[in-house]
Amino acid sequence: MLPIMAKVCIITNKSSQMGGGYSNRTRATQFNPTGRVRKYANLQKKKIYIPELKKSLILTLSTTAIKTIQKNGAYATLKKAHLI
Repeated sequence: MLPIMAKVCIITNKSSQMGGGYSNRTRATQFNPTGRVRKYANLQKKKIYIPELKKSLILTLSTTAIKTIQKNGAYATLKKAHLI
């Protein structure tokens, strides 16, 4: 059974990151903080059929992982990520 984790891609391990804003006024003046912003990865829920196992899985994947699965195949990609 695959581990269920929220907001993390199980293939690429992409998740949210903290980013900082930097306004043009900050460049012009000595001090003007803009705060921190959380940037989320582009995660999608996808139902993927694996013909070698003859079953389908619903996974939370990043768009990069979806492209990788389309290129290399679902079984090979999940096996490389040590999920099968």
